[in-house]
Amino acid sequence: MIQKAFIQEKGNGRMEPEMADLLAELNHRGIPVETFTEKRLHRRQLPLATDTLVAGYIPVVLGALRQLGIDLPNLTDYPQCLQAFLHRQIWQSTVGQIIQRIYDDHAPIFAKPQNRKKRFTGHVFASPSDLMYLQGTSHRTPVYCSEVVEWLSEYRVFVIRGEIVGIKHYWGNPSVSIDLSVITEAVQLLNVSGEGTAAYGIDFGVLSDGVTALIEWNDGFALGSYGLDKSLYTDLILTRWCELTGVLI
Repeated sequence: MIQKAFIQEKGNGRMEPEMADLLAELNHRGIPVETFTEKRLHRRQLPLATDTLVAGYIPVVLGALRQLGIDLPNLTDYPQCLQAFLHRQIWQSTVGQIIQRIYDDHAPIFAKPQNRKKRFTGHVFASPSDLMYLQGTSHRTPVYCSEVVEWLSEYRVFVIRGEIVGIKHYWGNPSVSIDLSVITEAVQLLNVSGEGTAAYGIDFGVLSDGVTALIEWNDGFALGSYGLDKSLYTDLILTRWCELTGVLI
């Protein structure tokens, strides 16, 4: 059972909306909460324990797990069991290869970092002017690439223990809805294959041809809520932390 929580702040009490929701909900549940900055974690100034939730940005939570000696989760944007839901070609590359491709005058591509440190945000690279988004990024940085497609709308589906607990629209035309039968099938496949975790978010969107396609899968230990009810969001974060640490929820 979770005895305490550390919630990341930016300094001077400033924090992401998700962290503010966690803080309020955990206080409501009577769980002691302390805020912290990333610097304090790096300096090992937090008394970490498996029954003490650490919530924050992805690198921060991974850093806490590392300090606890817990094996880090295998982060994947595109689970093998969901390949049929992509509806576009995706391949692995490097920043250096993207740069070379642009100067060789190939067709535009979409690229994003493979790991979750987000050295740059996902972007369509079509001309040398787009390379400004890669400034300061090593040419060896691994990336995912895909052909450029047109998304009409994008949604995040929130899942706890195999059950869909919420769906939030976050980009595009909200009147263009995803096909719920596709979402249900994808969640069932994640359950059966074992590639899903106890809590996660999975992003789906509608392509220009009307097909509902997988955008990416997101582990639930650090996840944007897009306005999900704070009680459900707290349940999601706690569920995944407890799965990672072996603590009973």
